[in-house]
Amino acid sequence: MHLTCICAAERARMIPRAPAGSRGEGGWNKDGFGSGTRFTTAALSWSLSLGLLGLAWISTALAQTCGTAPVQVQVLGSGGPELQDRRASSSYLVWIEGRPRVLVDIGGGAALRFGESGATVSDLDVILLTHLHANHTADLPALVKSSFFEERTRPLPIYGPAGNKFMPSTVTFVRALFDSVRGAYRYLGDFLNPLARGGYKLQPQDVRPLSGKLKADRQPGDETVYPFANERLRASAVPVAHGNLPALAWRIDAGGKGLIFSGDTNGRGEQLGRLALGADILVAHNAMPEGASGVERELHMPPSIIGRIAQQAQIKQLVLSHRMRRTLGKEAETLAAIRRHYAGPTQFANDLDCFTP
Repeated sequence: MHLTCICAAERARMIPRAPAGSRGEGGWNKDGFGSGTRFTTAALSWSLSLGLLGLAWISTALAQTCGTAPVQVQVLGSGGPELQDRRASSSYLVWIEGRPRVLVDIGGGAALRFGESGATVSDLDVILLTHLHANHTADLPALVKSSFFEERTRPLPIYGPAGNKFMPSTVTFVRALFDSVRGAYRYLGDFLNPLARGGYKLQPQDVRPLSGKLKADRQPGDETVYPFANERLRASAVPVAHGNLPALAWRIDAGGKGLIFSGDTNGRGEQLGRLALGADILVAHNAMPEGASGVERELHMPPSIIGRIAQQAQIKQLVLSHRMRRTLGKEAETLAAIRRHYAGPTQFANDLDCFTP
C-alpha cells in the first residue's frame, strides 16, 4: 500500500501563471486569490483539479483502516531510524473484531500513522515495547497528548523491558517523560499521577526475566513471561539479543491466532523460535542485508536467520518490516536468502499495510 501526496508547494509550482502584463482570460481577481493576484481559466482549472486530488489523497490517508477480519496486524511504521527511508519508524497495531487493541512500539512518525489508521487510544488494551531505542518509542508523548482529546476512562498498561547500565527500565523511562515533578513532559503528569482525577492513567511495568523458582516448573531454556491477559487476548514475551540492550520479542494470542513481533534482535539463541512456534504471522525486522557484519550484525539478524527461524517455528506467514536504506532495493536478494530455509508466504511491509492471519 503506497501513499502519494502532492504538497502545497508542489501544487503552487504546477499552477500555470499568466504572462507578465497580460490580463489573461480571467483578468484580475481581488477576492479568491487575494488582492492583485492574476489568474487564467486554465490556472483555475488546474487549481481546482489539484485541490480535488489533494482531497482524494486526504480521504485515502484517512481510510487506511484494516478490514473486518476477526484479527489483523497493521504496520504503522515499516522503517528504521533513518528519515531518508521516508517511512515511519517501528510500530504495529493488532486489530481484534474491528478495534485496535494492542500497540507494539511507537517510533517516530507512527503517531501520525496511528491517526491515519482510524485507531483511537480509547480502544487500546495495552502498549507493548520491544526495547527503548528512540526509533521504537519516540512518538509515545505525541500519542499520549493526542489521547487528551479522547474519552478514555480506564488505565492503559505499558509493558517493556527492565533496564541495565545502558538503558533505563520501562518504568523509569515512562516516569522520565511524564512524572508531574521531574518529567520532560511534566505538564502531562496527570496521566501518570495516581492521585490526579480520572480513571485513565498510564501504568508502566517492567517485564523481568523469570526467577529461579519460576524456572523450576519450566522446560529447560523456556523463559517465556506472560505479563498481560484479558478476555480478548494474551501477551507473552521472551528476552532476545540486541547488542547489550534489554530487548523483548512479543507474542499476541487472540481469536485463535498467534502473532509474533520479533522487535530488533540478532537472532542468536533459541528464545524467538520457541515463542514463535506454530504462529500465524511473524513480523521480523529486515534491517540488514545478507552477509553484513560488525555492529549491525550484533544488533540485527540477516535474512537467512529470519528464514531459518520461520521454518523451524513453522510460521504460516512472514512479514518483513523495519526496512532500511541498506535493505531497500535488495528485496530479491533478501527473498532468495530466506527461501533457502523458508518457503511460506513472505511479504515486505509498507506503512499502513494490513495482514490477515
